[in-house]
Amino acid sequence: MKWLVAVILAFSTMFSPASYADSYPETQWKELVPEGYKPPPVRSQAYYDMNPEAMGQPELNAPVVDALDGKKIKIPGFVVQLQAEDSKVTEFLLVPYEGACIHVPPPPPNQVILVRYPEGYPLRQAFSPVWVEGTITVERAAGELAVVGYQMDAVNVTPYQ
Repeated sequence: MKWLVAVILAFSTMFSPASYADSYPETQWKELVPEGYKPPPVRSQAYYDMNPEAMGQPELNAPVVDALDGKKIKIPGFVVQLQAEDSKVTEFLLVPYEGACIHVPPPPPNQVILVRYPEGYPLRQAFSPVWVEGTITVERAAGELAVVGYQMDAVNVTPYQ
């Protein structure tokens, strides 16, 4: 009987929420920017209305942090939908601030993550901030909306709380 209790306790600690949280450590957007690199300022929609020539994505060759490649992370951000299926977003850009890529230009590539989430995230909730957990890769890709410096296969997307 003691053996059975020991096995149950071992399994419960292996799959506890605390051990799961440790496997996807919280990451801030500034950690995706190499030391010494200063991203361009975020400007208001009014600025871009008055300066339409500034609407392009800045600094397409912005440096990335190679040490992040293959790391498990949990990062907050905003969803910019790319693909949806059955009222769920299955592929999106994760950006650090609301309106990026839609109302104002995308941030530099080192501040944009291309996320694939086959399970899908409810489209009606995609306009609010989210947490994304998964393994990040340092891999550039160019799309219609933006050039990205990072990609991620998400294992979990949840509302930001």
